[in-house]
Amino acid sequence: MIFRKATQEDLQFIVQMIAYDNLGKTREKYQNPLPKEYIKAYKNISSDPNQELIVVENHDQEIVGTLQLTFIQYLTYTGGIRAQIEAVRIREDQRGKGVGQKMFEWAIEQAKQRGAHLLQLTTDKKRPEAIQFYKKLGFKSSHEGMKLHL
Repeated sequence: MIFRKATQEDLQFIVQMIAYDNLGKTREKYQNPLPKEYIKAYKNISSDPNQELIVVENHDQEIVGTLQLTFIQYLTYTGGIRAQIEAVRIREDQRGKGVGQKMFEWAIEQAKQRGAHLLQLTTDKKRPEAIQFYKKLGFKSSHEGMKLHL
């Protein structure tokens, strides 16, 4: 598998994967051409050294997955860095083949290389399969997450 930073040319496929599932269908606006908000977000992410929007390719150079990794500097933990993984998606025909496992192994290694002491994620409670997958990887439910939609 090949892990690389996403290009703007990858964006259409990334958004399609994000919008494909039941939750994504309710909050994303996948269309061709993409709404300009996605282009603006991509440019902001790609210009930020603390953000990595990644695509995963198979040996045929087909995109089979995507994730976003963010590095957050903060004062607690003696000025520690935490890594946040978001928007993990695997192409439907590639699920159950170990792609997700490899993606998380890669993300964990990247977090270690950047000096992060913690890799965290959030997942919707409506995704019980994802929750079980993350637990098998060693993630623990340690905090109660809260959101305020604006």
